[in-house]
Amino acid sequence: MINDIHQDATTRMGKSIDALKHEFSKIRTGRAHPSLLDQITVSYYGNDSTISQVANVAVEDARTLTITPWEKNMVGVIEKAILKSDLGLNPATNGMVIRIPLPSLTEERRRSLVKVVKHEAENGRVAIRNIRRDANSVIKDALKDKKISEDDAHSAEDKIQKLTDQYIKDVEKLLEAKEADLLSI
Repeated sequence: MINDIHQDATTRMGKSIDALKHEFSKIRTGRAHPSLLDQITVSYYGNDSTISQVANVAVEDARTLTITPWEKNMVGVIEKAILKSDLGLNPATNGMVIRIPLPSLTEERRRSLVKVVKHEAENGRVAIRNIRRDANSVIKDALKDKKISEDDAHSAEDKIQKLTDQYIKDVEKLLEAKEADLLSI
């Protein structure tokens, strides 16, 4: 039973780290990458679809993305969706191709992105602590129901705490790497 609780906590904490990595990947560092547009959706025949589902998104050079819609009527829709997004991008349309030049990040913008990254990291730490709390409550319930001994409960809580500390360190490493990436010119 204790191994099941530990395994469940390990799995959930690993998913929290994956979610944090995904959130960090959305925060751009000034380099063009197709995943930058992943959260932008457009209406396509009545359904909300990501841009990558209705067009080909490619990297032209280090600071330029190109979008080639599969249908001509999607050019304006995609352009409006990019303008409405909070990414601060200004697409330029040339026939069927939409070019998105990525402006270089100012020092002020870099600092604000670092704040966003720190907030996301804190959310990751909170999620990991919540998983620890859930695991500890399951252990306490098992102790109350006399399914495990007090010694087993204490050692299981120590094991969960060590696991929590390990994953919090992983969050800190990810945060340091992303901060360094954002602040490098």
